[in-house]
Formats: sequence, C-alpha cells, structure tokens
Amino acid sequence: MYTGPIVDPHFHFWDLGMRKHPWLLPSEGGVQALGGLDKLRHDHLPVDYLASAAGQNVVATVHIEALWEFGDEIGETLWLESLDKTGGLAARYIAAAPFGTPRAAEVIAQQAAVKRVAGIRAVLSYHPHEPARNFAPRDGIAYEPAFRADVARLIGHGLMLELMMYPYQLAGVLDLARALPDLRIVVNHCASPIDRDPAGLQRWRDSVRALADQPNILLKVSNIGAYDPTPTEQSVTGVALHCINSFGPERAMLATDWPVSGLHSTFAGLYDEFRRITASFSAADQRALFHDTAKRVYAI
Repeated sequence: MYTGPIVDPHFHFWDLGMRKHPWLLPSEGGVQALGGLDKLRHDHLPVDYLASAAGQNVVATVHIEALWEFGDEIGETLWLESLDKTGGLAARYIAAAPFGTPRAAEVIAQQAAVKRVAGIRAVLSYHPHEPARNFAPRDGIAYEPAFRADVARLIGHGLMLELMMYPYQLAGVLDLARALPDLRIVVNHCASPIDRDPAGLQRWRDSVRALADQPNILLKVSNIGAYDPTPTEQSVTGVALHCINSFGPERAMLATDWPVSGLHSTFAGLYDEFRRITASFSAADQRALFHDTAKRVYAI
C-alpha cells in the first residue's frame, strides 16, 4: 500500500465566530443535501487540520472556498493569507467570485493578484426533483451568457475553474468545456453521485465517462461516501474506481474534502480507504493519485 507523500487538494477552513459561513449557522438551516451538520459546527483552523492529518504524510494542501458570505469573496482569501501555513497547509487556494454579476470582473482580478490563488470555484449542483438537495439557485447556469463571459476571464488571468455539479448539469458543463478548450476545469467530489437508485447510479456513471472524454476536464476523487445513506466498502470502492478508471491517474486526484467528509468518516479512515482501493495499482500510478497529479495541477 502507498506510503509516500500526499497532497490533499481539497479541504476547508472556517472560524464560526466570524459568522462568515451562513450555511453552517443553525439559524440559516444549513445545506440539506449533506444531511445533519452538527458535527461540522465547530472551528476548523490550521491546528485542527494538522491534528486530524497526523501520521498521514500530507506535505501540501489546497484550500477550497467554503461558501463564505456572498459579497465579500476576497475577504476569505485575505483571511487565509493571515493563517499559519506550517506543513504546507493551504499552499494554494481555489477562491470564490460572483460569476454572472457586475462585480465578477473586479473580484476575479483581485483574487488573481494573490499568488496562492490557483482558480475560482463555481457551484452548479441543482437537483430538478428534490429542491432540498440544491446548492445552486437554479439549473442551467453553465449556459448563461454572463456566467460564461466571467468564466472566460479566468483564462487571461491564468486561473482554472473548479466546480460542483450533479449529473443533471452534464450537458452544460461539457458545452462550457468545449467552448473554452484552453480552460482547465476540475470537477469536485466524483461528479456527485447524488441519486443512489440503480437508474441514478447509471446516470452518474455515464456522466463521469462523458466528462472524462473532454481533455480539459479533471476530476477529484473526494468525499467518496457522500450522498450514500449507507456507505459500504463495496459502494465507496465502486465510486472511486469508476472515477479513476475513467480519468486515469494523470487526470484524477485523491482528496479528502475535510472536514465535510468527517460527517461519515475519520481523516485516517479516508486515507485507509484510498490505500486499500489503490493497493493493486503500480507505484507510479499510486504516487500520481496521492501526490504528483495534484502537485502538477496546482503548481505546488
């Protein structure tokens, strides 16, 4: 099993005392797609991540915007700049910007001026039949001209696009990727197998294969037990291997989504699963999945 260095390309910090993460406040109802959030309602700061990751040989991490308060997107980045970076923590950031609004161009430029910012994330996840599972306010955002114009600005700034999506957003994401072939797009969380019935899982499998056919799209194999009410060794293995086999180790990255993935696992448990799932892979492929691909993609 893999014993080498690890780059974790997907994790979050928050300080609830700042009240900058409305989705984590009980008064706001939280994000229902994730289920109960009580286990997440505590500060998650550098000391907390280091404690969770102890013994795992994590040498660098990429911080992903954590749904910071809308209208103050640069505030999260400036706050990150003030935090301790011991142990390669938050070596790079994926920041936020209000795509499709009059403020977007200015915010993107502000984010790009910060050396650690590698890209901007868009949240497109919308379920047409279950509103409680929506992260995005509406479907079809990837087709909207104002959104696309702002996403295209990333290319000139040397930034990538990260995004959350459900299989229902597949057509829009593919169309966007084809329209902007010079834009690197990183899809989060295994492209979200949100529907766990046989038809839903087949829809997801088809979606992952279609995304993999687009050369400028990469995939994070992150939070592999998410959306599964009863995750088992077999089910999480199936999700992870379908992603890795579709994208290959040069375009897939193993990531934690910590501490959100703590809703159903421990930090050590996540990497135990990754090591078990990839135990039969070649040493080179293991190193790519755990370290090399993320290091290259995020220029760490």
